Amino acid sequence: MELAEHLSEFTQRDWQTVTDPDDRIRFALIGLGWFTEGAVIPALAESALCEVGTVVSGDRNKAARVRDEAGADRALTYDEFHAGEGRSNYDAVYIATPNATHLDFVESAADFGKAVLCEKPIAATTTHAERIAEACNDAGVMLMVGYRMHTNPAVRRMRELVSEGFVGDPVLVEGGMCQNVFEMISPDPNQWRLDADLAGGSALIDLGIYPLNTARFVLDTDPVSAQGTTTSSDDRFTEVDQHVSFEVEFEDGITAACVASQYAQQGSHFTVIGTDGRLTLDPAFFGEAQLAVRRGGAEADFSVEPVNEVAEEFDYFADRLLSGRDPVPDGEHALVDMRAIEAIYESAETGERELIKG
Repeated sequence: MELAEHLSEFTQRDWQTVTDPDDRIRFALIGLGWFTEGAVIPALAESALCEVGTVVSGDRNKAARVRDEAGADRALTYDEFHAGEGRSNYDAVYIATPNATHLDFVESAADFGKAVLCEKPIAATTTHAERIAEACNDAGVMLMVGYRMHTNPAVRRMRELVSEGFVGDPVLVEGGMCQNVFEMISPDPNQWRLDADLAGGSALIDLGIYPLNTARFVLDTDPVSAQGTTTSSDDRFTEVDQHVSFEVEFEDGITAACVASQYAQQGSHFTVIGTDGRLTLDPAFFGEAQLAVRRGGAEADFSVEPVNEVAEEFDYFADRLLSGRDPVPDGEHALVDMRAIEAIYESAETGERELIKG
């Protein structure tokens, strides 16, 4: 079989079980920043499984505007959400507020018996992450964390090929993600991503989590130790890491070497190198992932129709909820990342390799 033919044997939505639901999942969108307005709401507009039921903001006027623009039923302030108003207008919540505030919204949603889709990282600290997972477990509600790469067809095909032994034994992973946060997100030097208390970090926790988590997903294994260094040369990054480089070792001896920066030319890549070949995503993490494969002297591209990763993520969540199946990136999954991130930050302070607490 030709290499290209082998690559083509893949179902794009291999995870989908629900195609014609009796009801769509109505979301309460909590946090109406640029990503929710510019990416999430348009994605839900094209979904067959999801819709906007309620919008929630700290700004009452903004909530009302977004409600009207998105065709939502209700607009709530944060206080009104926590008080339980409008609970009949949504089935699940999507949380896209600053990292340190996730816990309060998850706890309220769990008290209301609502399923939770929480943006990554799950929290600003491991302690908060543990409490989030516990709150959802205790309430018996589904918790999924927003790792969009899990539903990207190119990434899922990469995972399959690794599992099939296509590259032999995986040996090394290389990954990186860089952006200029003042151009991509906001020019404001006081934005919350640069506030250590609200964000928990910057380059590592916001961007480095992409190659870290994708490595875990593709290799289907977890890291056991880590080391890293962080630097912040720009005065706007006085509280958080501007650049990070880190290396993690996995349970089976594979290592991943990764870099991330919040103030650099935008770009991303991700490569798995094995004893018999290599798999590369370039670009990897900005919604345009395409897979290139090399084994021996043969090379081929796995080309897929462009997908809206946000729409795929929400539909996957809805599919799991409607079918009663557990999502893969749940709270326990996200906790592993938080513990690895904690170890990398500790290593940057101590200069030593740190074990990842289990």
